[in-house]
Amino acid sequence: MKKPSFESIANSFLKNFFQGLVIIGPIGLTIFVIWYIVSAIDNLVPSLAKQVPGLVFVSTILLTAILGYLGNKFVIGRFFFDTMDSLLEKTPGVKHIYTPTKDVMSSFVGDKKKFNDPVWVKTNENPEIWRIGFLTQKEMSDVDKHNYVAVYLPHSYAISGWVIVTEEKNIKPVVGMTAASAMKFAVSGGVAGFHSDENIFKAPE
Repeated sequence: MKKPSFESIANSFLKNFFQGLVIIGPIGLTIFVIWYIVSAIDNLVPSLAKQVPGLVFVSTILLTAILGYLGNKFVIGRFFFDTMDSLLEKTPGVKHIYTPTKDVMSSFVGDKKKFNDPVWVKTNENPEIWRIGFLTQKEMSDVDKHNYVAVYLPHSYAISGWVIVTEEKNIKPVVGMTAASAMKFAVSGGVAGFHSDENIFKAPE
């Protein structure tokens, strides 16, 4: 029986090592991000966090949920939050921080989220190239762009993206994918399949 060479042993080791990274990397990063968020919120009240770790985090989550419930279900709560919203949007200096932050957050979550209309966008004619994006403005006539639309194109493996304004004829609705699946497909660089639990890429044996 031929003795395995150093090169074959090294290649086998590296293959197993990188396969291990693929397994533990996402788990480790997820745990780190959760730990970082919990610790950061806990440190808002350091003295309490030392006595009961996690209490500040849990209290913050519950308080946020309660405020959301009060703002949606009760007239007084809705009136209070609308008043605060109007005041912050009109306060010089503060409005330049508050308004963009509110717009960005409401685009992803809540009743007014914007990224729920996935479309295919033709970005090149010859050769024909299509990208997946999210329709954010269905018409641009207010800025003298008739028959044009605005589409948000997320970057792969990043939380950033960019907006293009293109003619309406250059977009087609995405069929067979939910908005969440479309975002996953785009952000993963196409590695994630067209359905939430399907992967179109598998590591080589």
